[in-house]
Amino acid sequence: MKVAIVMGSDSDFPVVEKGLKILKEFGVETEVRVISAHRTPDIAVSFGENAEKNGIEVIIAAAGKAAHLGGVLAAVTTLPVIGLPIKSSTLDGLDSLLSIVQMPKGIPVATVAINGAENAGLLAIQILSLKYEELKKKLVVYRENMVKQVEEKDNLIQSKI
Repeated sequence: MKVAIVMGSDSDFPVVEKGLKILKEFGVETEVRVISAHRTPDIAVSFGENAEKNGIEVIIAAAGKAAHLGGVLAAVTTLPVIGLPIKSSTLDGLDSLLSIVQMPKGIPVATVAINGAENAGLLAIQILSLKYEELKKKLVVYRENMVKQVEEKDNLIQSKI
């Protein structure tokens, strides 16, 4: 099981790293690349066209501003592509979000929240869990732990009031 995380700029890495951490916690192999849809379009197309052949099963595409990376990759592969809009200084990431979610009919890109790298990683894991039972089991435990954490925080607040 392998997920590619592709980002349009190395400045996206502090956000991307959070999703990478989740994938590693679940034991998912990753390939992380910096590829620009605009500055290196030939490399982007080649990467997308060869992703499946290279063992990749899901692609997370992180991009800011015009955020065309996910769409370019989705246009040249049938693999699931998850768009991760990166908050830019221009419009607080709204430009990125709208660029990713407004894909034309026939070329979908699933999209998570602006800077939502953790959810991008978890969505990739959920997709993979359809094929890999061990990931499904780990997701159940992950969610059970979230419940426990919320209950602990609730108990702490209740003890203070």
